[in-house]
Amino acid sequence: MKNKIFFIPLIAVGLLQACSSSEADKGADSTEVLADNGPVAEQSNVSSPAAADTAFANKAAISGMAEVALGKMAAAKGVSAEVKNFGNMMVKDHSMANEELMGIAKNKNITLPTGLDAEHQAKSDSLSKLSGKAFDEGYIKVMKEGHNKTLAIMNQEANGGQDAELKAFAAKTAPVVKHHLDELQSMK
Repeated sequence: MKNKIFFIPLIAVGLLQACSSSEADKGADSTEVLADNGPVAEQSNVSSPAAADTAFANKAAISGMAEVALGKMAAAKGVSAEVKNFGNMMVKDHSMANEELMGIAKNKNITLPTGLDAEHQAKSDSLSKLSGKAFDEGYIKVMKEGHNKTLAIMNQEANGGQDAELKAFAAKTAPVVKHHLDELQSMK
């Protein structure tokens, strides 16, 4: 009986030591987790783009969405094969550029617009009311204006942007936009 009474305090001391070392381990784990989270937060702050770069991304996204939407309209409503083919090229080229831009924006926590702004929506609405040759002429005119503006913002970002990825995107996309503009200039 004396042996049993002697072991009860030993077991209690052992349990207390096990519990306190477990709490110490949890504290060490928490410190490690906090230490691991610190640099990640700092890295995301370092890579966040400047306001001008974010504005560029938003303008490029809206322009790209407009080109795709109007390109689909041209492919469906265009009278001439030139306009239909150009519309299909807009859908293909600008869809690829839009996907690339969305990937960059996602990595940088930039929320891009999901719809057209008032200016581009008004142009789309106006073109949707046209048909035949009037549609083709209106579409070409809108595309020329749009591509001139888009080329300007691409060149501005490529030459003066702060964010390396957005600058590279603009530098890569500007020649494609220039090619589209050249194609438009050669249309009748």
